[in-house]
Amino acid sequence: MNKKTLAVGATALAVVFAAAACSDTGTDTGTTVATSPATTSATTSAAEEAAAHNDADVMFAQMMLPHHSQAIEMSDMLLAKDNIPVEVTDLAEQIKAAQGPEIEQLETWLEQWGEPTEIPEIDNNDMPGMDEGMDSGMEGMMSEEDMQALSDAQAADAARLFLEQMIAHHEGAVEMAQTEIEDGQFPDAVEMARTIVETQQQEIETMRQLLTTL
Repeated sequence: MNKKTLAVGATALAVVFAAAACSDTGTDTGTTVATSPATTSATTSAAEEAAAHNDADVMFAQMMLPHHSQAIEMSDMLLAKDNIPVEVTDLAEQIKAAQGPEIEQLETWLEQWGEPTEIPEIDNNDMPGMDEGMDSGMEGMMSEEDMQALSDAQAADAARLFLEQMIAHHEGAVEMAQTEIEDGQFPDAVEMARTIVETQQQEIETMRQLLTTL
């Protein structure tokens, strides 16, 4: 009788353990469902972090805007002249085609970030000046005298001056872009900076070669 009693007791315990196991399984499933929103939230946070920007991104955009605008102004000056070698005019068109869309993108980013398109410490009327540009970190900006000299030059002299000025201008842009690559956070801005370094370095080499033909 004692053996039967023990057997019945063991069977009862087995049923209890089985029921508990089923209960644990249900709890695990509930936990998995409950953590799904947390996973979604983590994914959203990762996306927001990837789109975040810092002061270096803002400075890059604010400085590159007037820098690109001056490059386009210089190109327009050259393209308005007669008797300019076609290789030089082609380069000027290339510069305009690349930097025009970049200006629009830079303006869009600054608007999204709630930042002004102008550097607050600098009056917009002073932007073309070499001294003001250098003080703000905008390497390679032409002074008013430089721009006037390009405006007055003609034919081969104009082509030569354009190339010399644009080499210095590009070198300044490359330096600013390298700073963005090192310090920037916004992925698309860093990618633009990499593009600027690559394309403008190539254009610098092209311009140096063209100077040997003039």
